[in-house]
Amino acid sequence: MRKYKIVSFSVVILLITVVFAAAVPAAAQTDTMQFRYNAQHTGDYSPVAGPVQPNNQLKWKYTTGDVVDSSPAVVNGVVYVGSIDGNVYALDATTGAKVWSYKTDGYVQSSPAVVNGVVYVGSYDANVYALNATTGAKVWSYTTGGKVLTSPAVVNGAVYVRSRDGNLYALNATTGAKVWSYKTGGYVQCSPAVSNGVVYVGNDEYNLLALNATTGAKVWSYFTGSADVDSSPAIVNGVVYLGSYVLNEESKIITGHVNALDATTGEEMWDCKIRDAPIRANSPAVANGVVYIGTTNGGLYAINAADGTILWNFASSGSPLYPAYANGVVYVGGGGLANHDLYAVNATTGTKLWSYTTGGVVDSAPAVVNGVVYVGSRDGNVYAIGNESVSTPTTLTAAVSTATAYVNQHFTINGTLTHMNGTPIANATITLQKKVSGTWTNVVGGTNTTTSNGVYSISTSEAAAGTFQYRTTYAGNATYANATSSSVSVTVNGIPTPTPTPTPSPTPTVTPTVKPSPFGPTIPCNVSCPAVACADVCGAYAPVASCGAHTATASPASFLTLPSSAPLSPIPGVPEFPLAMAGAGVVAVALAGIYAVMRRRL
Repeated sequence: MRKYKIVSFSVVILLITVVFAAAVPAAAQTDTMQFRYNAQHTGDYSPVAGPVQPNNQLKWKYTTGDVVDSSPAVVNGVVYVGSIDGNVYALDATTGAKVWSYKTDGYVQSSPAVVNGVVYVGSYDANVYALNATTGAKVWSYTTGGKVLTSPAVVNGAVYVRSRDGNLYALNATTGAKVWSYKTGGYVQCSPAVSNGVVYVGNDEYNLLALNATTGAKVWSYFTGSADVDSSPAIVNGVVYLGSYVLNEESKIITGHVNALDATTGEEMWDCKIRDAPIRANSPAVANGVVYIGTTNGGLYAINAADGTILWNFASSGSPLYPAYANGVVYVGGGGLANHDLYAVNATTGTKLWSYTTGGVVDSAPAVVNGVVYVGSRDGNVYAIGNESVSTPTTLTAAVSTATAYVNQHFTINGTLTHMNGTPIANATITLQKKVSGTWTNVVGGTNTTTSNGVYSISTSEAAAGTFQYRTTYAGNATYANATSSSVSVTVNGIPTPTPTPTPSPTPTVTPTVKPSPFGPTIPCNVSCPAVACADVCGAYAPVASCGAHTATASPASFLTLPSSAPLSPIPGVPEFPLAMAGAGVVAVALAGIYAVMRRRL
């Protein structure tokens, strides 16, 4: 006998609740975040960025006591960031309210790493700190021989951090005890990255070093050229990506270099050269086969990660330091004395999607979590930009099928409606507007619905000549924000003068050619039959009245046949009257004489 287990009503409710919760998308959460997102410094925040793209609306800002060059780490709804005022701050990610702060004895330019409920960060007071992520209480600190400006990487229970005393330290993440240290040389800004048991860090002897993460022993080194390695490397799929520059002593030309190295051997895979664009502390982000990196005076570059070819360049003043990638968009600070902007750039095309102006230079690396960009500025503020409760930003384009048209001639306005990352938006109503007396006015009947590819096409015409401006608009909905295209112009000309149709020349009347007939002459109908001519033949032929027929008809009483081959001879009044007719008269007289002679004999 089969037995059935009875499940309590409370268990059923619990199961239903779990299933329902699984069906509802939750905000992306992470219990760990480090400088440039992870210990490999990929700068790819897509796993925690959430489904909604940030817009350029301020969510909140928190004012610290000084410059904020530190890059935020956002973990479990809390933003952790340092300030030059010497504090490490924990802020509520939703409201910006302070949760706690911890005061060090020096500037905090280092970016926190938050792992397993502990915040690891360096300070100008030469210490590396471990703080409780919930309370801000100090867990431990370790004193190095110099200022700690760089950002720690935490992997497998070890904290790797660089000090201005020229050493790279490996510390026990639980106790803070030193595991090993490696003398790398003088101070550089490069923060160490860790991948597959190897620590990668630059030095002031123009080398990138690869060290065993367990022992600190050198695995390999790569000579970059003639400058300190301040760029922090990124490791993706067994490849190390690094920025540097080389100064030509003779020409004084500085060339920026982006290198791809085999992570195991250090062998160079490719070297992308960017003339007159040195790469100093500018560090790469790598996502979906593309390397994104800023230069000191050349803006932001996208480089093919496979072969080092440049895909696009987004020009901006300043020196974009630390790009961050999330779901098809690159976020980066302008990094210039006169450039206080945070940019959102289309990762595929390099076009600017939006910018937000802070009160100071943005040298902080952005963190993108749940539809919000968190970033610091030298105006002393921590910014949360992008409101996840608003609709997703959209992009609407417009182009005209022809720049000139005629009155009442139809032309079309075509374009696309896309998500800000390029994804098409289907089934959206697009409205055509025309500028009338300085006011944009909807065109009657000028609407169209986008296709599955986000494409629309609206036809219109003008009843008068002139130059007209048009644009298209999208009203938006709960999911997608409204959008307006740029304007396009059409010049409408008057109706063109038709080309005159030439009057055809009259077709000349062709007089039929008179040809001999077996029954006699042919007389054209448009020629009167002269009595004398008719008299010559009436003895043998009876012509149709008024010569209306083309051919004289043979008389029933006569069987005389005229030769059809008789030569033609003109007769006055009758064109080409047959000469044979005269001969026929002579023959008739001769026959009449013969007939009279024979009759007398009889």
